[in-house]
Amino acid sequence: MHGQSEAKGDWAKFLGTWLKHPGAMGAIAASSRSYCDAMVRAATTHLDGPILELGAGLGVVTQALLRAGIAPERITSIEYDREFARELKARFPNVNVIQGDGLDLTETLKGREEERFAAILLAIPIIRFKPDERRRLLERYFERIVPAGNLTQLSYSLTPPVKPELGAYAVSSTPVVWANLPPARVWIYNRVGDGARSRG
Repeated sequence: MHGQSEAKGDWAKFLGTWLKHPGAMGAIAASSRSYCDAMVRAATTHLDGPILELGAGLGVVTQALLRAGIAPERITSIEYDREFARELKARFPNVNVIQGDGLDLTETLKGREEERFAAILLAIPIIRFKPDERRRLLERYFERIVPAGNLTQLSYSLTPPVKPELGAYAVSSTPVVWANLPPARVWIYNRVGDGARSRG
């Protein structure tokens, strides 16, 4: 009963935030457990190094990472909304939760410029940006990822939000996860030549 009550409360918080800032939210409800688990399976979390989660919301992907056996101390979760970040810190006291802008890692991770992540899990709706802006953002993210590491993205777009670039990075996806509202797939970005593969 506690889990059901928390889920209903989360839905109300999520919807309320979406109503206030619809452009900054990718959906009116949090992603499903099945969708988040698919994202984690596709991410290169098996590589050595910390994990970076961008757009953590109320922690559905954070919880999926923990279900997969990822030590909470490996996870850095960045959330822009102040109330959501406060809730994340209370729910996941051993996860490094940062209230900040996941689109500006230079500022948000100031002092951690040399750190490289085994995987980046992106849940920020970048589809609202122009294609060139999305491409440059992806390039900046890859500067923060270890060799063979990947970036996975939750998106309801029918095509990859960032198109593959010859000689730079390749794009693939999971099958559509129907147990989500709306049904969606996870987009997976790998550097060309890395030979990086997810586990899922």
